[in-house]
Amino acid sequence: MSSEIDVLVLGGAGVDTIVYVPELPLPYADSRMVPAIEARAGQTGDFVALGVHALGLRTHHLDLLGADHHGDLVRALHRDRGIALTEVPQPAGTKRAVNLVGPDGRRLSLYDSTRGHDDDRLPPEVVRALAAVSRHVHVSISQPCAHAFPVLRETGVTLSTDLHNWDGTQAYHEQFAYQADVVFLSTAGLADPEKTMRRIAERGRAEVVVATAGAEGAYQLLDGELTHIPAVTPSAPVVDSNGAGDAFAAGYLFGRLTGEPPARCGLFGAIAGAHACTVPATRADVIGREELLRAATP
Repeated sequence: MSSEIDVLVLGGAGVDTIVYVPELPLPYADSRMVPAIEARAGQTGDFVALGVHALGLRTHHLDLLGADHHGDLVRALHRDRGIALTEVPQPAGTKRAVNLVGPDGRRLSLYDSTRGHDDDRLPPEVVRALAAVSRHVHVSISQPCAHAFPVLRETGVTLSTDLHNWDGTQAYHEQFAYQADVVFLSTAGLADPEKTMRRIAERGRAEVVVATAGAEGAYQLLDGELTHIPAVTPSAPVVDSNGAGDAFAAGYLFGRLTGEPPARCGLFGAIAGAHACTVPATRADVIGREELLRAATP
């Protein structure tokens, strides 16, 4: 069966409410005035889908959405950007979070844990049908995506995931870490990033493990060799780190799916991640293919 989709994104659809605060951590006070409080569609899966779509890859997004205002925002985002979306009804409502964003671009995300149940599932027949016509599947770590791995593996499609700020010990993340062919994560919560990266490669299926390290760049573990991916200087002032990891993953996957060598995949990721840091959290904007390729040209 021929591929109709370059990247199928599972999970990670939702709405963030952005609150700019004077500092993080935020000292206690009974009340504060803040510059703005704005809600916009775009959580991790949305941003990966936006990123690979903007880079010219045929993209499809699958997740649970509620019949609510927040779900309408997610639907509108995909419709306006021309990204195919298959939604599964979610009675508990669309996923939501509040992001506190400091002046230096750092953020604290507060997720609404009521927006799902342990027995939620993506229909296996839907997952199988979409994966069977996809070149690659990116699996968000949101519930209930881990349950889709057996079906995904049956199709033989390559898989990636992003563990975000995993501390290397939480069992929930391991079910993703050891099932994906490409594993992204942040060094932010890791005491020993290299040790964790090697454990992922040794215990799981990963061909490559990539750990992003903010202004220090990133690290790539491939065939047992750990290499450094230099950071890229943003083209504009840094205003927000929200979505930078998703942008890095999108850039890296674009390179991988277009046949680029690992070092250049890392460069694409670094460029896309740096660009994301220049975009305010209230906007869902990503780098385009022409801009990325121009930035990657010596």
